[in-house]
Amino acid sequence: MIFGFTLAVLGVAGFVSTGSSSFTSLIPAVFGVILYICGRVGTSAPHLRKHAMHVAAVVSLVGILGVVPRFLGKLPALFSGQPVEPSTTAVVLQLITAVLLVIFLVLCIKSFIDARKSRLASK
Repeated sequence: MIFGFTLAVLGVAGFVSTGSSSFTSLIPAVFGVILYICGRVGTSAPHLRKHAMHVAAVVSLVGILGVVPRFLGKLPALFSGQPVEPSTTAVVLQLITAVLLVIFLVLCIKSFIDARKSRLASK
């Protein structure tokens, strides 16, 4: 839920920082809301936790696959201080979104592995 909330705030901050003119800056907020909802479902309905976490992992993977190609080719220009299209703010927001989603996905995978080991150890 923390990652979802963080992505939602990032999306709204990006939308405001672009002068509320670019609705694509709200994309991190959409992913954030979905991840937050998955977290709420997992905590309020323990029998759905496994499904909610798998949905959250797939959502994060879709987000990563959607955002990384958009900024990857722009990183050299960004780090060298050259102008970046559509804007430096957009590329930085895409980079932050990707980093957060990758961290979240890695933590999901670790959680899945730990749950499987725990389940096998209890047999």
